[in-house]
Amino acid sequence: MKIIVCGAGNLGKSVVSYLVKGNNDITVIDDNARDLDELSKEFDILPVQGKPSHPDILEKAGAKNCDMILAVTDIDEVNMMVCQLAYSLFEIPKKIASVNSKTFIDPLWGMLYNDNHLPIDLLISPDIDIAANILKILQYPGCAGILPVLDEAYYIVTLNLKENCPLLNIPLAQIGRQDDLDIGFINIIRNDVSFLPDMYEVLKSNDEINILVKADEIYNTISAFGLEKPANERLVIFGGNEISEFIGDRVERDDSIVSCRLIEEDIDKARQMARNLNHVVVIHGEMMSDVILQEADIQHADAVIALTDNDKDNLLASLLASKNGVGTTISVINTPSYNNLMFNITDNILVDRSAITISRVLKEIRKAKIREAYSVAREMGEIWEICLEEENICRDKKVGELNLPKTCRVFALLRGEELIYSDPTTKLECGDLLLVYVDSAAVKQAEEIFC
Repeated sequence: MKIIVCGAGNLGKSVVSYLVKGNNDITVIDDNARDLDELSKEFDILPVQGKPSHPDILEKAGAKNCDMILAVTDIDEVNMMVCQLAYSLFEIPKKIASVNSKTFIDPLWGMLYNDNHLPIDLLISPDIDIAANILKILQYPGCAGILPVLDEAYYIVTLNLKENCPLLNIPLAQIGRQDDLDIGFINIIRNDVSFLPDMYEVLKSNDEINILVKADEIYNTISAFGLEKPANERLVIFGGNEISEFIGDRVERDDSIVSCRLIEEDIDKARQMARNLNHVVVIHGEMMSDVILQEADIQHADAVIALTDNDKDNLLASLLASKNGVGTTISVINTPSYNNLMFNITDNILVDRSAITISRVLKEIRKAKIREAYSVAREMGEIWEICLEEENICRDKKVGELNLPKTCRVFALLRGEELIYSDPTTKLECGDLLLVYVDSAAVKQAEEIFC
């Protein structure tokens, strides 16, 4: 697939880092030569310097023969203009734009985004999606990640197991019977290697697991694994931007939040945050300063969220917070290579910008007929929701007859209102909604099966 990515900043870099894993021909447009050079050194892309909203630059980038364009610059208006040009001049089939302004994403103006007005096939709001993900993690203390599936009736919950976990060294087949847990095990990451466990596998300390949990059983599940933590009532946020503003706006309306303090080094950003947020205490100063940290009352915080544009600063802020006794630390990372950096150093929760952003566009770039798709397991795999329609060749087959790669699995299916944890003998029926784990290295093979 030939894809043009407009924007080589943090968002563009996170998108490109995922797209290069597939069989894609990627061109990146940006008028910042430095950002382009850094991106082209790290990834196999064709860099084109110039303004992506200029028709001649789009033509130079090969827009006439393009299958998809992703407009992910830092300016919403530029992204919308790029999609208009892609439609009017180059007839690009799929047009995706990143828009974070509250005005543009207000449902009141939803009728704007169609071929008769603004021809955007998919509107994404990465900063708001990241903020929503962080708020979910804060809602369920003890989990390292949480992802809604099957119309939010179920969640994929990520847990990092500790030495005191009461379910260690017990075969997975016995865990549900022993503790009345209605969960499905998806994959285990052990020593930075992801694998699909059989029911005889046992859990070990430091395992990272992804499990399927019913929405109203999340708290009980976290407790059963010995990972429950006190509620996150006192928050400290590092960095003032769209993500922190969205989180601040939400926590101001949450009666369970006792206090929220935001630290920002840039005076203009700090003033903007202070204007836009009514009850969040905005502190201007150096984030790593002992005086500023004391003013933020970090030693009494339940959770710290590091949201700056610099990955190293986010990781360092979380490490300092952990040293000050903060129970929950969350760092947004823009470069996936940082994903393993602190995994065994602290309990720091890493929120990967690229994984969240790419989850919104996965079903657009996959050839299989996918209802929804999500990047999981530190980008080692994907979860596909696939509805078996009348013409689907998988209908009436048993799961074991699909010939999926060994690193892929149909781990559950929703039949009507009944969730079934499938095995190789489970027969698929028309109307079933499948949940499929697909290893990143086996995407092409899985696409052929579910096309």
